[in-house]
Amino acid sequence: MLQEVTGRLESAFEAVAANKGAGGPDGQSIEQVRQHLPVLLPVLRQDLLQGKYEPGDIRRVWIPKAGGGQRGLGIPNVIDRVVQEAVRQVLEPLYEPTFHPGSHGFRAGRSCHTAIRQALEHLAQGRDWVVDIDLENFFNAVNHQRLMSRLALRVQDKRLLRLISRMLKARVVMPDGLVVGNDEGVPQGGPLSPLLSNIVLDELDWELHARGLSFVRYADDANIYVRSERAGQRVMASVSRFIEGRLRLKVNPGKSAVARPEERHFLGFSLRWEPLDGSVRVGLSQRTKDRMDDKLRELTPRPWGNSLKACVKAINVYVTGWIGFFGICTVQIEPALQRWDAHIRRRLRAIELKHWKSRRSIARKLIKCGVGRRTAWRTVQSGRRSIWALSHTPAVDRALKNSLWEERGLTTLSQRYWAHPARQHALEPEPYALAWG
Repeated sequence: MLQEVTGRLESAFEAVAANKGAGGPDGQSIEQVRQHLPVLLPVLRQDLLQGKYEPGDIRRVWIPKAGGGQRGLGIPNVIDRVVQEAVRQVLEPLYEPTFHPGSHGFRAGRSCHTAIRQALEHLAQGRDWVVDIDLENFFNAVNHQRLMSRLALRVQDKRLLRLISRMLKARVVMPDGLVVGNDEGVPQGGPLSPLLSNIVLDELDWELHARGLSFVRYADDANIYVRSERAGQRVMASVSRFIEGRLRLKVNPGKSAVARPEERHFLGFSLRWEPLDGSVRVGLSQRTKDRMDDKLRELTPRPWGNSLKACVKAINVYVTGWIGFFGICTVQIEPALQRWDAHIRRRLRAIELKHWKSRRSIARKLIKCGVGRRTAWRTVQSGRRSIWALSHTPAVDRALKNSLWEERGLTTLSQRYWAHPARQHALEPEPYALAWG
């Protein structure tokens, strides 16, 4: 199998290059590596086959998590990413056909949307309680010995197993420059980590299957659907024992719970089963709403130093992607979209006023936009109004009206939502059979 890995280095490099990404601790970019590829690859092949290849360090980067706190990403050197990708290309066809249908993360043809679809099917069958299991610091807590034992059950090439073990144990360079050893975990950021995480948790999937449980798993987010709270508590206790005893992972009791699905956050959504008509609904979780509020403030900072055109473009890019993901919602979303659209326009007005600078300039601009002279001067001279307060006065609303932002190319969330493929299909009589593109 290692021979097959070395034969895939060219295609692995192109896959890594297509994903772009920053350089690792050695500072080499993808383009720099590409320039020396004809020399690097023959040497790399020889080192791999002779067992001389030693992975470089991994650069640790911290990014904010949606639910608060930070998530650590591990960024290997470009050449190490190429080796990881080649290993992934060899291992994935071996494991993918045997992964459980309830697993949706990091798999071809599956996504968050397919996970939500399956969750809705479980709810439609009357399993209206969810056992929401959160694995504490999963990617950094995977036991290397257990993972290598699982791999050895199918991978017969001991040279490939030694290579994977070396990659798992690569040292980590922290943001402050401190270099630390790595005795456990599959750091997120490399091409191989998603597949290894699925191999680890596939054991959990088939255990749940053997117990006859209905579940959906996306990466380390696992939801099990049961018919009563009492059954949920029993499942939570027994599955937690399996995870901690057999898999040597830790269940986070503070983030895990047995609850109604609409009370939980699953991949950004809140799901609800309506017992009166047997239908199921998809809405936004509160965490998603809070995150959207934060993102809109980030996209429209008042001290915006660039052009408004650039600001509108950034908003449009984010809105398009956001609706592409959350546009499958069927309930409790239109009021939120209208509120966010209004908030975006107000923040853009505040940026425009900031660009106009002085109050005298603002008054003149308002008059030029069609506001009466007396009204314009009264608006800017009334008390000690801040720019934010001025941004929602009748005079400013009239001068910088909604249609003006449409002319400037602003795409509203509401417009994108109603243009989403899920809106173009009837959702009844089986609302969970959503048709999204």
